[in-house]
Amino acid sequence: MTEQEFKKAVRYLKKADPVLRSVIDRVELDLRKPHSNYFQALVESIISQQLSMKAAETIEGRFRALFKTKLFPKPKEVLKMSDAKMRSVGLSGAKTKYIKDLASRVASGDLHFRGVETKSEEEIIEMLVQVKGIGRWTAEMFLMFAVVRPDVYSHGDLGLRNAIVKLYKVRGELTQKKAEKIASKWSPYRTLACRYLWASLELK
Repeated sequence: MTEQEFKKAVRYLKKADPVLRSVIDRVELDLRKPHSNYFQALVESIISQQLSMKAAETIEGRFRALFKTKLFPKPKEVLKMSDAKMRSVGLSGAKTKYIKDLASRVASGDLHFRGVETKSEEEIIEMLVQVKGIGRWTAEMFLMFAVVRPDVYSHGDLGLRNAIVKLYKVRGELTQKKAEKIASKWSPYRTLACRYLWASLELK
């Protein structure tokens, strides 16, 4: 997405949804570009699961420091690192296994990122959930923030559900059907709409 396309998407969302427009008018977001290292993006996603942003960043920094290199470690380097050393930087035993499984699949070629840009969202999700510790939510975050697909909505994200309930004054349970009906008006820019929803949680 170019800067011009980004501005077009913002205009579209403001016109399509008056409720979201009230958020857009109060929030300034930057254009995101695809991640340059998909392996790194997935490792960081695994590290950040169920952690605050600050805690995740701390552990990510310690993890990278283990390898004594400015570049993010390659899958084979991760596989050579002992589990004990990985756990020593704050990774749980489970996350250590998840990262090693990811590294093993990428190093062996069982999981590769060639042609990701031409695959459908569901094809990418199906590919990623084969990795231990990567479920649909993590795969959807990868689509949104690493591949930067423009039209992804993640019902599995608690923050998004909370934002919808708050902004749209949803009564009763927010079912997936209700949420997707609201989200449908944002298409083909649901990813950007989700970023505004997350930002709305910080507004007072």
